[in-house]
Amino acid sequence: MAEKLVFMATHGPDNPELVTIPFVMAVAALASDVETVVGLQGEAVRLAVIGGADAVAADGFPRLAKLMDDYRDLGGKLLLCGPCVKSRLIEPASQLVENAEVVAAARFIVEITSATNVLTY
Repeated sequence: MAEKLVFMATHGPDNPELVTIPFVMAVAALASDVETVVGLQGEAVRLAVIGGADAVAADGFPRLAKLMDDYRDLGGKLLLCGPCVKSRLIEPASQLVENAEVVAAARFIVEITSATNVLTY
């Protein structure tokens, strides 16, 4: 079976370290030719709003906006919890970064059950 990692982020911009670590790991995985998915649930969906990661910086880590750009540039997709986006009144067509996709629970289940490992932050 080919390697595949799923990183689930549930924290928002108010917790810089816990939102940065999954992107550090995801960028490293993609750079190592490991299939990678980043899922954003709860407050983490705010990171996919255009400009939502700009002010997020954790001590000792690259800025989150830079990591998210690197992730996108390496072909990484962001899967966002549909109900989480809706409850925060985020308009997917106009407010989300280009590599964000709003999905339902079934898509998360497919990604998780096909993964080698799932890490949740």
